[in-house]
Amino acid sequence: MFDYSDLVQPDKDQPAHAIHLVDKNSFDHWLKGRTVRERSALTAAEYKPDAYAHAILPGDDANDWSVVTTVANVDDLSAWCLAKLAQTLPEGRYRVEGHQPGKALFGWMTAQYRFDTYRTKQEARGARVLLTSDVGIIAPMVAEAKATALVRDLVNTPAADMGPSALEKQADRIAKAHGGKLTVTKGEALEQGYPMIHAVGRAAAKHHAPRLIEITWGKEEHPRIALVGKGVCFDSGGLDIKPSAGMRIMKKDMGGAAHILALAELVMASGLPVRLHCLVAAVENAISGDAFRPGDVLKSRLGPTVEIGNTDAEGRLVLGDALARAGEEKPELIVDFATLTGAARIALGPDLPAMFTNDDILADDLSKGGAERDDPVWRLPLWDGYADLLETDIADIGNAGGSSFAGAITAALFLKRFVPEATPWAHFDTFAWRPSAKPGRPKGGAALGLRAAWAMLQARYDRRGKSEAA
Repeated sequence: MFDYSDLVQPDKDQPAHAIHLVDKNSFDHWLKGRTVRERSALTAAEYKPDAYAHAILPGDDANDWSVVTTVANVDDLSAWCLAKLAQTLPEGRYRVEGHQPGKALFGWMTAQYRFDTYRTKQEARGARVLLTSDVGIIAPMVAEAKATALVRDLVNTPAADMGPSALEKQADRIAKAHGGKLTVTKGEALEQGYPMIHAVGRAAAKHHAPRLIEITWGKEEHPRIALVGKGVCFDSGGLDIKPSAGMRIMKKDMGGAAHILALAELVMASGLPVRLHCLVAAVENAISGDAFRPGDVLKSRLGPTVEIGNTDAEGRLVLGDALARAGEEKPELIVDFATLTGAARIALGPDLPAMFTNDDILADDLSKGGAERDDPVWRLPLWDGYADLLETDIADIGNAGGSSFAGAITAALFLKRFVPEATPWAHFDTFAWRPSAKPGRPKGGAALGLRAAWAMLQARYDRRGKSEAA
């Protein structure tokens, strides 16, 4: 992984190119203070204060140049306002003139992300380094950039190299690096203890055995939290097979697991005072003579039986068993991430993760965290009135109703059946993918909702250095 700590450094008055920030309101006043030579350069470049626009301002010698760029608000910098510069400027050191870059450091770093593992000729990387005198913000921003890169790397990796065993290796790396304990359940123990995880993954068991991966970390006396991720490493749709267009990017169907592993590493690396239980249900939904079928009835770890209406609604099955296991430890909070439904994408598009929760305070905390981090989430209702869409004639619940209505909601209602009733719980139905690039956010694997959840956990549990009244 790229070393993001090289991209942001403390400002010790070392030589650096200045970055001037303007917005539509301040541009004319700023322009009056420029030299004739600079104004001429701006005129020649046809510079206008439009979004992400930038221009080079000449200095007295060849290396004495600076940059002007347009941001939405010079007094409230977003995470992404300098991201395009980080992608396009020459390598070197830069300093924002008259402002601290703040959370724009995040976009500066993540804009320089590359996934070139499979390229025979890798692009040369010239680092663009941003200076800041706010030294205390560097380490937290680097941690978030690394977590985002981890999600992108895991999702971008082809399924042939990112199966259940590879997810286990990532979990093992994280646990060993931070003093956590790794537990993996597979084989007969998985079949007996987690029958829905086993059923979904058994068709690929010969080469990509299904498993439940668990990490525990932290002191027993600290508040217990559970993070649960859907790790469907490739989703063919099973016997209800997807069309080729729908299957093309199904390597990303373990995006929920990627988010949870990255979030767990943020928790552990920061020393957040919690007792962490991280769970990843890792399977491949394949087709073979042993594949589970439409019309089958599965047992669940919690007890309710589930009739299979569609084998392509498999993510909620593996999550159901993992959520049941999480609830057994009586955590005070459960958060899950999953690339669960196309219905959520139809409703909200690729940029906004659908967030469901049984707790209004938790919903507010997650929305606030998303706004603070420029990682927006959007709450959809856990509308119990749609629970009858999951009714079935022969089992306790169906995994997919006969109607296409409210698909994201009915999926969340299915998961709700496996969460302890009194436990605050949030479910993210995230896309984990960008179909097109934006500044700082390349096409491909994407962390969507990760920093919103991290901000919520920090606000709730990190009291270090804060007064009781804060």
